[in-house]
Amino acid sequence: MKNIKPRWIVIGIIVLALVAGVWRAMSDKSAQQAAASAPVAVQTQVELASSDVMKAELRDITQGLAVSGTVKAVNYAVIKARVAGELKEVVAREGDAVKAGDVLARIDPTEYQRRWQQAAETASAAKSQMEIAQRQWGINKSLVDRGFISKMAMDNSDASYQGAVASHKAAIAGADVARKALDDATLRAPFAGIVSGRAAQVGERVAIDAKIMELVDLSQLEVEVPLSPNESMDVRVGQLASLQVEDRKETVGAKVKRISPSAQTGSRSVLIYLALDKAEGLRHGLFAKGILGMGKSQVLAVPLSAVRTDRAQPYVQVVEPLGDQLQVVHKTVTLGVRGMDLAQPESETMVGVTGLTEGSTLLKGQVGALREGMVVKYTAKAANAAASAASAAN
Repeated sequence: MKNIKPRWIVIGIIVLALVAGVWRAMSDKSAQQAAASAPVAVQTQVELASSDVMKAELRDITQGLAVSGTVKAVNYAVIKARVAGELKEVVAREGDAVKAGDVLARIDPTEYQRRWQQAAETASAAKSQMEIAQRQWGINKSLVDRGFISKMAMDNSDASYQGAVASHKAAIAGADVARKALDDATLRAPFAGIVSGRAAQVGERVAIDAKIMELVDLSQLEVEVPLSPNESMDVRVGQLASLQVEDRKETVGAKVKRISPSAQTGSRSVLIYLALDKAEGLRHGLFAKGILGMGKSQVLAVPLSAVRTDRAQPYVQVVEPLGDQLQVVHKTVTLGVRGMDLAQPESETMVGVTGLTEGSTLLKGQVGALREGMVVKYTAKAANAAASAASAAN
């Protein structure tokens, strides 16, 4: 018996330890279950600004052709040297605004001044010879009438006079050419505009037709758009377009002004020219892209970004009243034509929908996905605007 008692004591201790371990494990599990079953705080209300919602309305949606091209000035000129010589002075520089007739640059006029003086003196000498021949012709005519000289002598005198007249005219023409060359040594602006570039420096010797500078008139801008022959067949003068210049958010309205009557050699593209509604801030050579309207449909339209596709069927999120509260409701819609609302200056891509009531308050795409049934409220500013709109409608 003395050998058995310690063993039972050890067994008892082990059993107690196991019972304590089981009890502790069950306590931890109960605590975890209680924590899991505790209610989780969820967002039951969201606040919206007036910029987060819009009304679903009937819109004139323009289906269009994607176009891209280069902004160009209607009046654009490359100023070239008309005479050869050393570039003595450059009056206008890049960015300078000039008027029609203003001096842009000067080529050394010394040589052309001398040529004009030489031609002018030659013309003066020819005039003197003509006057001498004219007086001689008058004397000979008087002598012929009196019978002192023969008719042949008179004919010779007449021929000499006519030759002197022709020489005088030729000398005057030569002087005019020399004067024009002298005038061409001074380069002037052909129209009012802004100097956009300079290709020659003072002191350089330039040849005839050498590029000196470029001049553009930014008051009239257009976009040159190349189209494939197939695309160009549906384009007409007067069609409207909405363009983005250099990926800016603001869109610029445009209208088809001219269509090239022939395809370009090599590329086979047909050039069309879009006149811009607003030229402020734009520059010659910028890149533009957008939509050229080819057809128009009046449909109930919403922004394409507001249509959600994370379910089997596309849907939009609308705000509807529920008693004294407003809640989010998901409306399944069927998508129709896509295009742009060119009446809106900053319109995004719109899509026609069915399954939505006109005048419904629609959540924009920027809000993101909200749980159906979630209560919403407007900020104070948005609520006042909504109340004003409702009173105006009544």
